[in-house]
Amino acid sequence: MRTLANWTTETLFKYVHGNYLVYNTCWEDPRLDREVLELGGEDELVLITSAGCNALDYALDGPRRIHAVDMNFRQNALLELKLAGIRNLDHDQFFAVFGDGGTPDFPGWYHQRLRRDLPLSAQQYWDDRTHFFARRKPSDSFYHRGTTGLFAQSMMRYFRLAGVLEDLRSLFSATSLEEQRAIYFGRVREKFWRPSIRRALRTDLALSLLGVPAAQKDHLEKTCGQDIAAFMEQCVETVCTQLPASDNYFWRLYLFGRYTRECCPEYLREPSFRRLKEGLADRIETHTNSVTGFLRQHPRTLSRFVLLDHMDWLSHRHPEALAEEWQAIVDRASKGARILWRSGGVSADFVDPLQVRHQGSNVRVGELIRYDRARAADCHQRDRVHTYGSFHIAHLAA
Repeated sequence: MRTLANWTTETLFKYVHGNYLVYNTCWEDPRLDREVLELGGEDELVLITSAGCNALDYALDGPRRIHAVDMNFRQNALLELKLAGIRNLDHDQFFAVFGDGGTPDFPGWYHQRLRRDLPLSAQQYWDDRTHFFARRKPSDSFYHRGTTGLFAQSMMRYFRLAGVLEDLRSLFSATSLEEQRAIYFGRVREKFWRPSIRRALRTDLALSLLGVPAAQKDHLEKTCGQDIAAFMEQCVETVCTQLPASDNYFWRLYLFGRYTRECCPEYLREPSFRRLKEGLADRIETHTNSVTGFLRQHPRTLSRFVLLDHMDWLSHRHPEALAEEWQAIVDRASKGARILWRSGGVSADFVDPLQVRHQGSNVRVGELIRYDRARAADCHQRDRVHTYGSFHIAHLAA
């Protein structure tokens, strides 16, 4: 029965990721990433695309090349649409699409300005989905699309029924952490965390819509010593009571369905948009591939790697694939390369024991990397998203 349950969960996750756009926005804090990566003009970076937001933010630091890699071509199609928008729209139009979450003008802009600037796979995807951004009524938003958007819509209905939606929204106009704590503990927590929502957050369907596979859930619960619903409750409490909400555009987005010009990713701000339009966005390339597949084909070395949390996915179910990925990283990394990743667990003890071939010998990955644990712990505490158990920074030995 346990094996059947795992098979069902994994099948559901694969179905969601294989047939749908999952992420409509990046759920990792690029402000921290850019601090850690310290990108310069000689750096060449590979990252997992997700929704493409962070690739655009990284481009503002002027690395030589950014390679956005994702096995789900829909995620690359979203980044390609953003790149086409940067090249062919002005800032107000671009913000209407990706800041407001859509505009009735989008179908016309798409066919007249954007489509010709997309690769064929992205054209084929967006030709039938201009309604994602058409915003036929004010409450419509692209950020209610994709499986994460579907989950967000479900949560919004729950917030309304629980009577906490307006209280949660009021956190973002609070002027101090003391005011945020008064709102959360006094008006939100008891009504929010009912048994029904805890049960829902443990279901395979909810986790698959959020992009959390069974392997990551298992790793999180093993290393955190609590179930995923309790972990998420702790994350929400931290966001609401210990981190300023005024610039937390991640959580604001799903409560309001759109960004504001004051609370949004850096790539949506007009000065940054202008710099991207002047040429920095042209340094981004998309690749529909696995990280391992891309690295094996890429002809040059890379100095920066952003692996998000996908190693959690591989570590329990496909450790041989994780070892192959690290072999490809070691083979393709330049001297002193920097590697950044997150984990749902409080530790990522599955990395160091991996065996790779290096300079003619079999060695453990742990012998080749040096962790910056103090800096990583500081970043984890300041992370505005705060839905991961840990943050990791590794330097590859020369």
